[in-house]
Amino acid sequence: MTSAQYKELGRYTHTRPDIAYIVNHLSQFLYCPTDIHWQVVKRVLRYLSGTRSFGFLFQPSNDLSITAYSDADWAANIDDRKSVVAYCVFLGANLVSWSSKKPTVVARSSTESEYRALDLAASEIVWLKQLLEELHISQSRKPVLWCDNISVGALATNPVFHARTKHIEIDVHFIRDQVLRGVLEVRYVPSTNQLADCLTKSLTHSQFQLLRSKLGVICVPARLRGDVRSKDESDEASTSSNTTMLEDDSNGK
Repeated sequence: MTSAQYKELGRYTHTRPDIAYIVNHLSQFLYCPTDIHWQVVKRVLRYLSGTRSFGFLFQPSNDLSITAYSDADWAANIDDRKSVVAYCVFLGANLVSWSSKKPTVVARSSTESEYRALDLAASEIVWLKQLLEELHISQSRKPVLWCDNISVGALATNPVFHARTKHIEIDVHFIRDQVLRGVLEVRYVPSTNQLADCLTKSLTHSQFQLLRSKLGVICVPARLRGDVRSKDESDEASTSSNTTMLEDDSNGK
């Protein structure tokens, strides 16, 4: 797998959040790929080929409130024990932003990895909120950030210094500052309702399909796909139609 081939695969993550996790995982082996990695790449390509009719479903709505989900898979990498952190952000009922990445540092606890994911999502929320304000789009309520770790929620909302979190870098406490200022609020969501779960780990077929649909990636009806013919096919059809018309005119004369 060359860098060019990876970039070709990576560009699909801009419109397909359902492959964000696996593409992020494959990027770790970009400079030393093996045949096993290439087999995984081909499997991803087969998946994309089999779901070519899939796309985003954007639903019209007057609700433009911001809702986000953050999740982490602690020590997911068996080689360096680094975690995978991810988030997905919704504007109303529509997914508008997502990310799946591996931090540069090793988290010493599951709470730390979840906290880092929360902080990453908070940064995206603040950016989106500022963008909407510049466009003079008001928010009906403050953004809500959902996580499935109770300890992380307490850490983000409680300004008291915790001895167990001394090792967490200061820059990660951005989320706490935003909560205290009332910019957003953090709430708990059960793991079964965690929409960012498919961005951090491999799931069963049924779980993956369920979360994929909840992210808004569905099979687009044929009537909404537009003309999928190539330019050559269109030109050929146009030429054939013009030829038929000329023949009809000639017969009429």
